Amino acid sequence: MNAKQIGLSVLLVDFLGLTAYAVYQYGYVGFFELVVANAATMVAFVDLVIALSLIIAWMVRDARERGVSAVPYVVLTLALGSVGPLAYLIRRAADERPAVASASLATAGGRHA
Repeated sequence: MNAKQIGLSVLLVDFLGLTAYAVYQYGYVGFFELVVANAATMVAFVDLVIALSLIIAWMVRDARERGVSAVPYVVLTLALGSVGPLAYLIRRAADERPAVASASLATAGGRHA
């Protein structure tokens, strides 16, 4: 596990803990009732929906380019917000390391030929 994955994993675990605490305190329905309680919280909610929609569009495109399914990450995003993108970034970071190493080997091999 590289440093990027560790950092994202710590953030994901912390966010899941905060989410679990909020759902424990208010329940899932109560949480959404509070989100739409006034104009300020509604603005924050709409902003989050816009941001997560843009992230979902990026995840789908990026996953398609990498030949992986974005479906589990989109479902997580729709159900738990930032959990989906964080999980996707952790998986993406895991895929990047071998690709960089193999690309470096291919480049190095090309110079020796």
